[in-house]
Amino acid sequence: MAFNDLLLQVGGAGRFQQIQVTLVVLPLLLMASHNTLQNFTAAVPTHHCRPPADTNLSKDGELDAWLPRDGQGRPESCLRFTSPQRGPPFPNGTETNSTGATEPCTHGWIYDNSTFPSTIVMEWDLVCSRRALRQLAQSLYMVGVLLGAMIFGHLADRLGRRKVLILNYLQTAVSGTCAAFAPNFPVYCAFRLLSGMSLAGISLNCMTLNVEWTPTHTRACVGTLIGYVYSLGQFLLAGVAYAVPHWRYLQLLVSVPFFAFFIYSWFFIESARWYSSSGRLDLTLKALQRVAWINGKREEGASLSMEVLRASLQKELTLGKGQASAMELLRCPALRRLFLCLSMLWFATSFAYYGLVMDLQGFGVSIYLIQVIFGAVDLPAKLVGFLVINSMGRRPAQMASLLLAGICILINGVVPQDQSIVRTSLAVLGKGCLAASFNCIFLYTGELYPTVIRQTGLGMGSTLARVGSIVSPLVSMTAEIYPSVPLFIYGAVPVAASAATALLPETLGQPLPDTVQDVENRRRGKRRQQRQERKQMVPLQASAQAKDGL
Repeated sequence: MAFNDLLLQVGGAGRFQQIQVTLVVLPLLLMASHNTLQNFTAAVPTHHCRPPADTNLSKDGELDAWLPRDGQGRPESCLRFTSPQRGPPFPNGTETNSTGATEPCTHGWIYDNSTFPSTIVMEWDLVCSRRALRQLAQSLYMVGVLLGAMIFGHLADRLGRRKVLILNYLQTAVSGTCAAFAPNFPVYCAFRLLSGMSLAGISLNCMTLNVEWTPTHTRACVGTLIGYVYSLGQFLLAGVAYAVPHWRYLQLLVSVPFFAFFIYSWFFIESARWYSSSGRLDLTLKALQRVAWINGKREEGASLSMEVLRASLQKELTLGKGQASAMELLRCPALRRLFLCLSMLWFATSFAYYGLVMDLQGFGVSIYLIQVIFGAVDLPAKLVGFLVINSMGRRPAQMASLLLAGICILINGVVPQDQSIVRTSLAVLGKGCLAASFNCIFLYTGELYPTVIRQTGLGMGSTLARVGSIVSPLVSMTAEIYPSVPLFIYGAVPVAASAATALLPETLGQPLPDTVQDVENRRRGKRRQQRQERKQMVPLQASAQAKDGL
């Protein structure tokens, strides 16, 4: 566990760490935009059937003559009269124009473009019988995120964090730009899936590369900074979507900057911790000396040599020569417990989170306002989470955030539908707790897994999170049974999952494990400490009994 001492020797949290952390987290501003982009690019405006082509719409009442009304007096969205209904119907109902027969919208739809001048729903008519395709686009994006977490998490452990990040930036830039010029819906979905894959890789490698280059005492600060940047990205999305409401321009605007991220990512320095865990000691030395030079610690960097590294990292080099495979997560008892518990936490957090944030139009107020409120609640939530993480530990922060989020959602399920202010407030509070949970679990997972399998572990956790985000929209369909059923499910899952944190070790102030053996030793050390505490309790109990006898 000597790598932290080497980091402190070459400058700790010096100039290099400040520059690289800033450049690595900057793309996360736009990652938030991509994750919830379809709240705006796939918004559903008010719509109704288009009359036949030969209809004179400039004539007063001509449009209304074709549109039947629903129970609240509004035009039906998916039906029109087979013939215009002018004036009151005849009593005998035998006239052609008074039959009231309806049919689907065979000539397309007319959309209200006062709020959204262009969305994929309007361009490809994803309404009525085709409305399920709108959710399909978001689900395919999440499938891409799931695949990306599995593929790029494993590749990062094999090829390194830097190479995978460079590839992910280029893939996001190209696929996002191509989605903006997609000629049809299937092509759009294909490029959105590719964007989801690359953004998953960016999310995972951003956290890992930063955590592995920062000393122990600054890891929580870096994790919280990443969370805050993501929250600021939600504000950015609201402002950009309001200024650029056309879906193609908005898609292009949040994708083109990744070309700039791709260019400057070539200057990133690969994780020296990953180099050492891969047995590449010569590259470890070069990376540490380069960081020492940037941090103004040239003498300390010059004092490093292959012999010094071999002595300092002897255990890492002997035990971590081979990269652990994903099967180690199930084969090794210590890793298996981590994997199962963390999988529950990842799934529950993402499942409840996307159940709330992907239904902004359901609040009945401005979609831009709700986006800002949902972004604003993250700021105090993550601050409180940061304070708890640093003072009480990762485990209490993770448990409390999930438990409180679940309770807020469950209470929301029993609040009457007409109490919109109370329901919105509880949803915002629950969303803030889930945001804090996301912030914690990224850091917690990175600290629990050893370096040789850290990216694979993060990738598997993110995979379970994506499964949660894919299942979440399906649960919303249970509202047809009873309106509050989705909320009961969204709330029960994080409450149940919060119990899994009791089975995880605390990592506050602990060095990062580099090998599977380090995780086993940590587990044995905890057991040994518990046995010693029990042994110490025996004499104390005997002494107390002796005093009672006297």
